[in-house]
Amino acid sequence: MHIQVSQDFRKKAKAAVSSIIVFIFVYFLIFLFTVVLALACIAGGIWLIAAKPMFLTLMIGIGLAATGLFVFYFIIKFLFKKHINDRSYLTEINRSEEPELFKMIDDIVQEAETNFPKKVYLSYDVNASVFYDSSFWSMFFPIQKNLTIGAGLINTTTKQELKAILSHEFGHFSQRSMKVGSYVYNVNQIIFNLVNEDASYRNSLEKFAGFSGYFSFFASLAIFFTSKIQWILAKMYSYVNIRHMALSREMEFHADEVAANIAGSVSLEESLLRLDLADSSYQNVIKFYENKISNNHNISSKNIYKEQFFVMNFLADQSELETKYDLPYVKLAESGLFNKSKLNIENQWASHPSTEDRVARLRQLNIVKDRDDQPAKNLFKDFEKTEEKLTAKLFANVKYERGRTDLEFETFKSEFEHQYQKESFDKIFNNYYDNKNPDPEVQENNVSDDLNFDFLFDNEKVELVYTLIALENDRKTIEAIANKEFVLKTFDYDGKKYKAAEAKKLIPEIDESITEIKDQIKKNDSNIYNYFLKISENQGRKSNFINIYQSFCDYDKQYEEKYKLYTELVNGTAFISARTPFDHIKKNFVKLQPLEENLKQEIKFHLQNPLLISELNEKDLKDLNDYIEREHIYFRNEEYFDFNLQLLIKAINMLPYFLHRKYFFIKKELLTLMKDLEECHRIEKVSESVEYKI
Repeated sequence: MHIQVSQDFRKKAKAAVSSIIVFIFVYFLIFLFTVVLALACIAGGIWLIAAKPMFLTLMIGIGLAATGLFVFYFIIKFLFKKHINDRSYLTEINRSEEPELFKMIDDIVQEAETNFPKKVYLSYDVNASVFYDSSFWSMFFPIQKNLTIGAGLINTTTKQELKAILSHEFGHFSQRSMKVGSYVYNVNQIIFNLVNEDASYRNSLEKFAGFSGYFSFFASLAIFFTSKIQWILAKMYSYVNIRHMALSREMEFHADEVAANIAGSVSLEESLLRLDLADSSYQNVIKFYENKISNNHNISSKNIYKEQFFVMNFLADQSELETKYDLPYVKLAESGLFNKSKLNIENQWASHPSTEDRVARLRQLNIVKDRDDQPAKNLFKDFEKTEEKLTAKLFANVKYERGRTDLEFETFKSEFEHQYQKESFDKIFNNYYDNKNPDPEVQENNVSDDLNFDFLFDNEKVELVYTLIALENDRKTIEAIANKEFVLKTFDYDGKKYKAAEAKKLIPEIDESITEIKDQIKKNDSNIYNYFLKISENQGRKSNFINIYQSFCDYDKQYEEKYKLYTELVNGTAFISARTPFDHIKKNFVKLQPLEENLKQEIKFHLQNPLLISELNEKDLKDLNDYIEREHIYFRNEEYFDFNLQLLIKAINMLPYFLHRKYFFIKKELLTLMKDLEECHRIEKVSESVEYKI
């Protein structure tokens, strides 16, 4: 298979190759400098020892020669560096175990005209990748790649979708045009190694300096030279890397085209659009068990992938997604439902294009292939058994204080649903309050009798909320462009291209839109408040509604004030992590005392809230009670008391958690009442309608 590369690919490839040539030239100059320096240092050391043989000149001569050699070694150390990938989380499978999966890989390899992977592994997550152990010599000698397939991916795709995803991975290596990307990647790794991975080099210098006080000076001298070289190479890394990222994005498009030619455009598109939901579902299951374990529950899972599949469908149902091939069908419009930004900036540091851009390219290709839309898990002899083995391996890494017990699947479903409902707002509000709060400044006034709940929370009103969020975020970014905090040449806004110098002119226009949208939302929030005042009055619950709404408004005002205490505490303890004179440390802790008293009062107050206590584990409760009940010494005799400091830091970090959680519970209480009022109102209307007909 040969696929013609795009004009953009050629352009990005030329830019990447040019950056490599520039790097080679700069590296050659640095290399010559280090060779000359090493020879001069060695010659100087020998001359010094020969001119006046004695202990002092011997030590200085050796130190001088070593300085040159250390600097020279620094510039060539990448030749001996080998990157070995961690395989501890992987499980190897072979052809005899899973012949049908290997048959699919055979077909992909044949169609892509590439080599079969050296080894095939299963991983825990929702991903697929091709990897190999690399070194400088990888650029010159062919290396067999290994294939990794995530069980969480297999569990949430069809056979055709999995074939498309695996074809994409092999697409990176199947085309001759892709080799330039491999070279750019390796050069990038070389520079990264020279700039960042110097721990072993510095350890060697420290050992050299430890031999003698004479050598410590020369070790410092070597570090001086290498730090200057690193500064130059860091600039080169940015120069090469930005072009590598641009080429990587084009390589992704190219690999997508390979996949579309093998498995069809639609299969890759549908799997890409479901990927975020599948991964989010897997992460939700992991988080569920992390919370259990952190609260000292000896709970584990028998099969996290069965639970992932349930969570994926549960979340899809909550979002009212369609189903296709017994899997959630995520449309492109639904994947970006709440992204109303008009700003489009090509992320020059991103290695992958956006899903939207990839889908647009796939639709242009529109390659149709015969499809096998059975579950991908059917490729395995017994995928459930495989899932259970991987789950057991994953939980084997967890250290339990006592024996563990697998949670029953039905229990997981029940607890997850309960937790989800507890942590979210009711669907009846159509996501209106997911990222905004009820207006605390509304006033009572008359509203039309025709006003109804569905109108107040329809899609148009919800879009206002997310349009406002997008406009405010766009304004911040454009302001950063105007202030040259974000360096670029051009950007697109609302379908029109602008130069960076024109960014400032856009801000008043965006401000005008923000004001207009805010006014519309404010009007709707006023209508919402007065609508509920009216129906609560009809139900004899007006005072209850006003009281709960007022409680929310009161806490909304308190929240900012209480959060200031957290900010002051963070700023007031910043000296702990910095080099600070002893007398200043003592003074700082004295200044901290009034703030700490306020903190203790806040923590004590929140620990009296049963809802908040129920979410803390035993250790956190014990530590917080210990903190508020006793006086703690943090510094004495020029030494920090680490245990007491940890209690202080924990208490400080718990304050925003308490504030946020209490805000959530008060908001949820208000929305729950509003939901109940609306449901009662609907029942009344149905009853009135029935009575009228009778």
